[in-house]
Amino acid sequence: MKALKIIGIETRTSNENGVAIEDLGKLWGQFFSEHIASKIPNKISDNIYAVYTDYESDYKGKYTTIIGCEVDKLDHIPAELIGRAFDVQKSEKFVAKGEIHKAVGETWGEIWAKDKELNRTYLHDYEVYGEKAQDPNNAEIEIFIGIK
Repeated sequence: MKALKIIGIETRTSNENGVAIEDLGKLWGQFFSEHIASKIPNKISDNIYAVYTDYESDYKGKYTTIIGCEVDKLDHIPAELIGRAFDVQKSEKFVAKGEIHKAVGETWGEIWAKDKELNRTYLHDYEVYGEKAQDPNNAEIEIFIGIK
């Protein structure tokens, strides 16, 4: 997993009782309705990242989600946005394929089912929505999980 610098918007949520589905739906809605990507300076590409970090414990606890774009520097962060840097860590890559919401949800289900085997770091994980994610009915999203 490469080092990342991200500028975007964030929320604190939990996977308990479907709270994340609602919270992340709102965050994605805000990202698109407020054209957040167009406000991000120093973008490296048009890929959109969903970064999961600041884990309280494991996937059952609270965590922070940042939706934004990768940038080459964090020297100018617009007032309504946040910027974070993430160090390099060892990772395992998963690829979610199909209808975007269903595919991502099912892939995370597989990751959580293998939680102990993966030996996750819970420092940060991320999804990459690139060119192959443009067709929501036939998307391909890369998911990188930090492992020890």
